[in-house]
Order: sequence, then C-alpha cells, then structure tokens
Amino acid sequence: MTTFAKAMAWGRHNKKFLSIGAALLVAALGLTALSKLLHSVRPHEIRHAFDALSAGQIGAALLLTAASYLMLTLYDRFALQVIDRKLPWRTYALASFTSYTLSHNLGLALLTGGSARYRIYRAAGLSGGEVGSVIALASLSFWNGVILLAGLAAMASTQILPFFDWGLSLHWLHLAGLVVLTLCLIPLLLRHFGLETVDIGGWRTPLPNLGRSAAMTAVAALDLAAASAALYVLLPAPDPAAYPAFFLGYALAIIAALISHVPGGLGIFEAVVIATVPGDKAQLLAALLAYRVIYYLLPLLVAAFLLAWHEGKAWRRPVAEAGQSLLRELAPPLLAALVFAGGLILLLSGATPAEMSRMHELKHVLPLPFVEASHIAASLSGTLLLFLAPGLLRRLDGAFVATRALLLAAILFSLAKGFDYEEALILSAICAALQWSRPAFYRTTSLLDAPLSTGWIAAAMTALLTSAFAGFFAYKHVAYSSSLWWQFSLNGDAPRFLRALFGTAVLVAGLSLWRLLAPSSRAGVDKTVTFDQLGRALAAADHSDAFLAFAGDKHFLLADEGDAFLMYRVQGANWIVMGDPVGREERWADLLWKLRERADATQGRILLYQISAACLPFAIDLGLSIVKYGEEARVELAAFSLAGPQAKSLRHAERRAVEEGATFAIIPAAEVEQHLPGLRTVSDEWLAAKKQREKAFSLGSFDPAYLTHFPCAVVRVGGHIVAFANILATPNRAEMSVDLMRHARDVPYGVMDFLFLRLIQHAQAEAYRWFTLGTAPLSGIDGRKLAPMWARSAGFLFRHGETLYGFKGLRNYKAKFATHWEPRYIAGPRGMAFASGMTALHQIVSRPARTKEAHANTPPVPADRGYAASSSP
Repeated sequence: MTTFAKAMAWGRHNKKFLSIGAALLVAALGLTALSKLLHSVRPHEIRHAFDALSAGQIGAALLLTAASYLMLTLYDRFALQVIDRKLPWRTYALASFTSYTLSHNLGLALLTGGSARYRIYRAAGLSGGEVGSVIALASLSFWNGVILLAGLAAMASTQILPFFDWGLSLHWLHLAGLVVLTLCLIPLLLRHFGLETVDIGGWRTPLPNLGRSAAMTAVAALDLAAASAALYVLLPAPDPAAYPAFFLGYALAIIAALISHVPGGLGIFEAVVIATVPGDKAQLLAALLAYRVIYYLLPLLVAAFLLAWHEGKAWRRPVAEAGQSLLRELAPPLLAALVFAGGLILLLSGATPAEMSRMHELKHVLPLPFVEASHIAASLSGTLLLFLAPGLLRRLDGAFVATRALLLAAILFSLAKGFDYEEALILSAICAALQWSRPAFYRTTSLLDAPLSTGWIAAAMTALLTSAFAGFFAYKHVAYSSSLWWQFSLNGDAPRFLRALFGTAVLVAGLSLWRLLAPSSRAGVDKTVTFDQLGRALAAADHSDAFLAFAGDKHFLLADEGDAFLMYRVQGANWIVMGDPVGREERWADLLWKLRERADATQGRILLYQISAACLPFAIDLGLSIVKYGEEARVELAAFSLAGPQAKSLRHAERRAVEEGATFAIIPAAEVEQHLPGLRTVSDEWLAAKKQREKAFSLGSFDPAYLTHFPCAVVRVGGHIVAFANILATPNRAEMSVDLMRHARDVPYGVMDFLFLRLIQHAQAEAYRWFTLGTAPLSGIDGRKLAPMWARSAGFLFRHGETLYGFKGLRNYKAKFATHWEPRYIAGPRGMAFASGMTALHQIVSRPARTKEAHANTPPVPADRGYAASSSP
C-alpha cells in the first residue's frame, strides 16, 4: 500500500476527529482574525455602542426579521409547486421556520435544518426523494438570490469595500457586478434550453420553468434584503446610499459562514463583516451582537415556546390531529438548540465583566466566597448544558432531569454571581419551556451511553472557544501575572474569568478522558442505515415481522451486499436482536457474528428474541443458550375454510356481527392519516379498558408516524370505526399479518372474529400463502418433571398464570383460526447474564403510559411498503 493510500485509509478511519479538528481550526482562525480586527477597540466602547441602540432601531430590526422569515416560507412553497405536491401553508411554514431556525443557530444545515424538514415532509406524505428535491430547490433559490442581489449591489455601489480597495476604480466593481448578474440568468434559463431535470446518482430533481424560477429568485432576493437590512438598521445613522456596499460585505460574511461549517458561523460571520464593511468597529460589533439576538436567538426562543405550548396541550388534553404528534417530534431538537444557547449565554456571561453597581449592592447580601463560587459554578453549568443538549435531541429522560436541575441551579448562580437578572429570566424561560414539554422525553436509554455526534462536539467546542475569546478580549488590557489567580475582590472580574476558564478546561478534559476510557455501547453504530438501503432485503422478506423496523425504535446492521440486515437495540450491556435476520439466509451467520463482535468489543452480550427454528443453528454456533419462548399461530391460507364443525363458532360470530351492522374495509396507507382521529378514539378506549400501556420493539404502538406507513383494516358499525388492525405483508406474498389490534369499549359480539375472518379471506383472495396471528407466549412448552427449571416454570405459568397475563386464553383464541403452530425461541448468554438480558428486554418492550413518538432519527420509508391491495375484498 502506498503512502497516499495509507494516508487516505487513516483519514477515513479518523474522519470524525478530523472533521471536529477542521471545524475548530476554522473557528480559531475566525476568532483570531476577529481579535486582530478589534485590536484597538476597548470593551467599554462596545458596551456604550450597544446601550446607544434606540427602540426604533430594535423595532425596525424585529420587523425586518419577521419579513425575512416570512419570505423563507415561500422557498418551500415554490419548491413544492415545482415537484407538483400541494401542502397547506401551516405545514410548509412550520418546515421552513424550524429548519432555518435550527440551521441559523447550529450550522450544518443538512444535518439540523434538513432533518427537521425531512421529518415534517415525510409525515405529510412526501417521499425521501421529494424531500431532497425541496431542499435542493430551496438551496438553489437561496444561492441564486445571493448572486442576483450581490450583482445589483455591486452595480449600484458608490464605494469599494475597504478590504478590497486595491486601487481599482468603481467602473471595475460595476463591471464585476454585471458579470455576476449574468450568472444569475443561468439557473433561470436551464429549463428554457431543454434541461427539465437534474440527475445526481439516480436521484432526479425537476427544475422550475422560467416564470417560477424567476419568482423563486425574487423571493430569495427579498429575504436576503430583509435579513441584511435587519443588521443595517442597527448601525448608527444608516445611509441608504451606502447600503449596496454594506450588502456586499454581508453577502461575503454569510457565504464564509456557510462554507466554513462552523456552528452558527460564530466568529466567522462577525470577522468578515467587520473586515469588509466600513464604519466604527465598536459600533459594528455592537450591531452584530444585537443582530445575533434578534435574528438568531429570538426566533429560536419563539419556535421552542410555540412547540412546547403545542406539546403540553397535546399531552394534557386528548387531541385527534396528527399534526400534534409532528409538533411533539420537533420540540426536542428546538429545545436542545435553546439549551445549547443557554449554556453559551452562561459561558459568555462568565467571561465578561459584571455590572459594578450590582456587585456593590450584592456585597450587602452575599459573602464574597459565595459570589466567587457562584461565578465558577455558573460557567461549569453552562459547559455541561452544551454536552447535555444532544441527550434532549434523543429524548432521553436522564438528559431532561439533568438539564432541568442544571438550569434551576444556574438561575441561582446567575443571581448570586452578579445579580444578572436578565440572564436568570432567560434561563427561567428555557426551563419553563423544557418543563412544559416533559412528556416528550420518555426514552430510558442510559444518558452515559448517549453518543455525541461530530456536529455537536464541534458546536460545543466552538462555543467554548468563543467564550474564551470573549474573556481575553474583555480583559486584554489587564496585566496578567501568577498573582492574578489568587486575587479575590468584588472588582476582580479578570481573576474570576481565569478561574472559571480553568475549571471549564478541567471539566472538559475530564469528560473527554472519561468518554475515551469508557466502553462505548454504540460502537460501530454511528453509520446511519436508511430504509432505502434496506429495500433489497425487505423485498425478499418471508416474514411480515420484518416491517416492525418501521416502528423507528431500532438500529440496523446491514450486510455488505445490501441484501440482508438485522434489527436490534442496545440496553446497557445487552444487544437485543428482534427476530430472525431479514433477507438472504446465507448472510445471517456473518451478520450475527459481526454483531457479536461489536457487542464483545464494548464488553456487552447479545440476546436473540423470538427467533425461528431456521435461526437456531446460528445461535448454537454463537454459543448461546436456547430457551423456547412460545408458538406463533399461523394459518395456511390454502387449507383454511369456514366449512365443517371446527369452524362453527367462527360462523356464528360472523353472522352475529353482520346482524349488528358490522362492515369491513381496508383503508389504503395514503388515506390512514385522515382517519387517525377515529382510530385514536378506539385505541384510547382499548388501552383504558384493558389497563394497558403502549409497548415497543416487538410490537408497534399508536404512533401516526408508524401507522401511516401501512394499510389499516377497520370494522364499522353505524358508520363509526369500532375496531381496527394495521396490516403487515411481505412483497413476495409469502405472509400477511397484523400488528396493532384494538377495539372500542362497547362492540357487538364477534367483531374481532369478524375482523380476522375478513382479513384471512382477503389474504386468500390476494394469493398470500400464510396469515399469522402472532405469538402465544409460553405456548407449547411441556414442563415435565425431568424438564429444565425454566421449562417447568414456564409450564406452570401457562397453566396457572391467567390472572397475570392470560397465556392460555390467548392461545385458545388464536387456535380457533390457526392451522399450524411454529415454535419461537430466545437465545442468550448462560447463567445470570440471561436473567439480566431478559430484564433489559422487558425494559425496552415496556414503556411509560404515554404515547410513543417516532424515533428522532427515523430513516426514510421505501415506496413499496410490501402491500399492494388498496381496497376491501
């Protein structure tokens, strides 16, 4: 292997660390440039300029910000028109607002704003390719708007930017503007000259016609004009004639911030504006700080509070709108960004001088050691909030509890370190929004095992760099010496900053060392596998339980050939596989051994749940202990008939249900969303009557993001839905089954029998081979005297445990239909480790009594959902 090849291999292996290092390097360069640009500026000059901002300037900036975000919604409207998809304004406005709010504050637009758009539009029925087209068309509009407005600004400018003053005349600038303006025409005329679509790696995006392309470019230009004007009006005595030159500097700043991939463009945006825009540097920086608050943080706060309010309303009062679940899905990422911003505020506050008048008032209330300790504690709290925010994004209940505790403590620290009541109010508002959204954070995955993505690490470290820069800039005229560390006084802002900086550095180093030495239960799972990648394996699936992958609560291990995968969850040290691997059987052994090796590398162990006899040889090769779990009730459709004495009870139930007015229908997947209110009513009644709560992993739950992937069989009486079951079916027609089965509290006799009969008859008509009614736990285990202890215990529970679960009754009910019983097994480690694995399994299958949300990183769903029929038989 050549040196270059070795270097490339090393780079691929260390891609995450290289990405973080590159982002931090660019951020450091930007902050270094900003420091040099502000070399002659004193901190008090910035404060005076900030205090000089008038209410009229702030009001104008707020109005222009609102206009800019309104224009942003039109990006998506025109993009949807281009792909010929109609959605209501509230849907694409929510997608646009949340997407741009997240990407403005965190950067990495495709990972933050792009993922928000993806979740909203997927829930609205768009395919993955259509969502990609919307994002691509919106990006094209934005960049063409930049080109258009930059060209016009260059042609209209009456001055050359200081940074580019190389002795050239204005004529050259005007000529350059004309050239740039002609570039704007290229995207406008692409379709006019016959190019109707762009094909990138098999993904096709239609291009807008000339009129629509011009409208999209005009909208982008208006958005950029409003966004830049929101900053311009914050400058002292802004001259309209100087606006074109100002916009050129602003355009360069946003381009530099975007291509740098520094989170939020921190330091980069400010450095480019100060370097290119003429004017007093202290006044420019004050305007930039106010702009950060008005255009970036304020919309984030508004978005988080709106979604938190919607979330609290949805959880505290039953609502039958599918949109509420979408809002609940978007609240965590926005609240995570808000908590991140709160941590940055604490760090910046600890790095800048306190208000002396407040400090002198504080000395009569609190002793100096308490003030000093509060200052350090506030900075440490801010640091921890930066690293807890990703846990909120993943909906971890541990992250919620820790974040709430830190925010409450930070409120007290903010008041105690300098009576920063403004800071305390902001933190209180964040804490209130978080508390109002409490039900969204339901996942019980260990917070200690939560991975930190490259983007979040880069964002956190950039925030720490920014706070350090702010501190050294604020105290750049202080004579640093070793004695400074030990100076304790009310006026000792610089020593307090140094001690807080040291404490933060120690905390970050400790966290890094702990993460480095601790085994990671997510080893090898950092690569996202989408359902588009699973399509080949799903198309060859022989068992319908493969489509439980759509529940969004599992990880996937994909074969290198792409034609097989297995799905699993990690709970503590237990890696639990759901069912047999899916796809070509010759890949199963390799997949299981790969997972076993990954688990072993993290000091973990694997457990295979509800596997079939076909998977037993592989489980034995892995050295696992085999335990029979129960039997799956299967109906061989070719042999099923209602004739004969054995089907007498079914015929009776069917006749009674029909006499009561029961009718059967199958709702196509595309129409399930509009029936969700009626389905939810039935589901809520069933849960309340059975005193049950939603389950996960091996079962689906009443989650709109899950239910809308599949057709749904319903029984109506008097025009109202009284029972339903979502349908899972393999594309090769090997098997059909149901997952979520629920009925209303008061239903006519025989309704569920009627539902199953009609489904079985429908599967027969569609030429499926098998219909499965699911597994009967502990069924078929013969607990004889000489049988193992687990078998004797299982047999005893099956015979005498009706009050606990109803094992025997469930088997008897399914036996009315079943023509064949197929055993299911659990394979796991031996001894006490098996008991630990079963406990972990119970934890991931059980859940709190609140509705489960779709997984935060739910991958796209394939167009072929494995079910072709769209009407009732």
